[in-house]
Amino acid sequence: MKRILILHTGGTISMKENKETGEVNTSDQHPMDELSAMLQGETEIEDEILFYLPSPHVRPEDMLKLGRTIHDKLAKRNYDGVVITHGTDTLEETAYFLDLFVQTRKPVVVTGAMRSSNEIGSDGLYNLLSAIKVASCDEAQDKGVLVVMNDEIHTARNVTKTSTSNVATFQSPQYGPIGITTKRDVFFHHKMTRHDSYPIQQITKKVSLIKAYAGMDGTLIDAVRESGVHGLVVEALGQGNMPPDTVDAMRRMLENDIPIVLVSRCYQGVVQDTYGYAGGGRQLRDMGIIFANGVTGPKARIKLMIALEMTNNPTELQHMFS
Repeated sequence: MKRILILHTGGTISMKENKETGEVNTSDQHPMDELSAMLQGETEIEDEILFYLPSPHVRPEDMLKLGRTIHDKLAKRNYDGVVITHGTDTLEETAYFLDLFVQTRKPVVVTGAMRSSNEIGSDGLYNLLSAIKVASCDEAQDKGVLVVMNDEIHTARNVTKTSTSNVATFQSPQYGPIGITTKRDVFFHHKMTRHDSYPIQQITKKVSLIKAYAGMDGTLIDAVRESGVHGLVVEALGQGNMPPDTVDAMRRMLENDIPIVLVSRCYQGVVQDTYGYAGGGRQLRDMGIIFANGVTGPKARIKLMIALEMTNNPTELQHMFS
């Protein structure tokens, strides 16, 4: 019999709808308490409420606490896998933080719900059961942190929330899920080619995220620099280009030893130094801006926060993002 640890952190999966007002909020009893009875004789479940936070309230410090708790629990007991329930708004960021931080071969699976436990079509209990199946699966080992929602298995690196309310919101644009779940089985059809891991001890660096737009100047970038940040992530245009009036402000930031990581605001494709005009990717790379592929802006921010706990050397940072 497999032994699975469930760590609850809050979110819609832990909430109920007020039928009179339509408001969704936390309740006195965790809606997933009935799970243990449903799985009796199949899987040994131990669960713990680590914190009770709507996901917009989750901070990097909370992500670090969650990661440390996973390490501590796995060191003390021989669990076969870990499942985390989490709100969906920032689920992908927490999952990616854990993917970079957690040091284990065992499956770590994050799941959530788009509909609270007493709404029609509630998906929380089903997603949790699916996540437990994946965490109990031997084939799920050595795949990093996984996100299981709506019968699909995604990597923490690639998954993103694509709809505000649809139960099929979690997708991996350009890559797709690496597996699926059914009522009886778990199937993987892709393999991981690489996995980064950074055993940091604290999370203290302030990193901001801004998005480029037509006609943008350097005002916002200068304001971010003056706020005392340690790093900046920019969701640039197209293949990695910026309006020309932003270039001087980015150069000032680099001259102050504040690294800039560039991703695209497009959700498919890669950033590259194709264009040589003012503000084009070639000029930005020559300035020392780091080009990152395969992650969204929010995830690049998570990675830069972690990376800056280890180094501020531009060459080392470039290697970590390449």
